[in-house]
Amino acid sequence: MRAREAARSAELTAQGSLLRLWRPPLAPGEWRTWGLFEAADADELEAALASMPLRAWRRETVTPLTPHPNDPGQPPRQAGR
Repeated sequence: MRAREAARSAELTAQGSLLRLWRPPLAPGEWRTWGLFEAADADELEAALASMPLRAWRRETVTPLTPHPNDPGQPPRQAGR
């Protein structure tokens, strides 16, 4: 099952949906991952999450993000904007 999850994660990454994954500090026996996804809307995100094999055992919390004006990953703003 984990191999199928890894394969699907690779597919979502190639499609541009899955941007990053992190493993936060864990207690013994805990298993948790934080992921950063990009989607046009909630339906597209739901489709990506639903396509992952481990979804049946996962509890998800979705936090929508908006760009920060000082994000160094954003294209530079033009003067007067």
